[in-house]
Amino acid sequence: MKKVLITGAAGFLGSHLCDRFINEGFFVIGMDNFITGDEKNLYHLHNHPNFQFIEHDVTEFVSIDGELDYILHFASPASPIDYLKIPIQTLKVGSLGTHNLLGLAKAKKARILIASTSEVYGDPLVHPQTENYYGNVNTIGPRGVYDEAKRFQESITMAYHRFHGLETRIVRIFNTYGPRMRLNDGRVIPAFMGQALRGEDLTIFGDGSQTRSFCYVDDQVEGIYRLLLSDYSYPVNIGNPHEISIKEFAEEIIKLTNTHQKVVYKALPVDDPLQRQPDISLAKKILNWEPKVGREEGMKITFNYFKTFSQEDLFKSEHKDFTNHIKN
Repeated sequence: MKKVLITGAAGFLGSHLCDRFINEGFFVIGMDNFITGDEKNLYHLHNHPNFQFIEHDVTEFVSIDGELDYILHFASPASPIDYLKIPIQTLKVGSLGTHNLLGLAKAKKARILIASTSEVYGDPLVHPQTENYYGNVNTIGPRGVYDEAKRFQESITMAYHRFHGLETRIVRIFNTYGPRMRLNDGRVIPAFMGQALRGEDLTIFGDGSQTRSFCYVDDQVEGIYRLLLSDYSYPVNIGNPHEISIKEFAEEIIKLTNTHQKVVYKALPVDDPLQRQPDISLAKKILNWEPKVGREEGMKITFNYFKTFSQEDLFKSEHKDFTNHIKN
């Protein structure tokens, strides 16, 4: 049985990756320090025979007993509300954490996949964004702590690949959504859906003309899985190329939720990208991958999840002993 370590395992994407690799017959070691991850995302796995959880901060030395075949490094704050609140930890997990995991991969002779992001492109001057675009990033702006952590992460990963011959993979993740997102994480979809569920007006920053491209989580996980098992060592965009303006998207949310909220406008945050759309030609060519789930279908699933499972206090009262389960 192949063994894989997934950092950030209690996060949105990390927990879905745990499920996928278990379903593919792997033994999964999940690692998280819960700085932004949520223990409830792993509750369904705490008795699974092919799952082990380790509570640990990857910015500290990482040690795993026995053989290890693969590492997926997904430990990092991923939303502005998080990395603006904990900027130092964000920089450390992208630098020290990545260094520790690359060292572990070298020691174990394991293949490692690094979770990068479309934010390496900054506020892009090229549209759509291709992997050979170097980006337009403000290194000293408030978003720089995340953008530059990820850019450094890519650089040190390629250095280990070239200097040590390490088997590396780099995925540049574009906006992804689906069940297990947090309603309060500040990203567009949970923010809009949370406001709709609370009966609040939907908040648009700027004039709403800025664009995003949303990829459903199952499609994202499929692309990541294929990339890990591929022979390609350089960055690959994984995202949905169907672009929509934030204003149009707000109207879709109001229609989906069957609510009658108004849209209110606030100032655009510093360095917020005006366009975000992946060019996925490379993923199509080397992975035979493209997204399958349409936005209408994916949004219905996501909204139903939020309606059903967003009651945090209820969950915690029902599963208050979960933390002891996964720590032991």
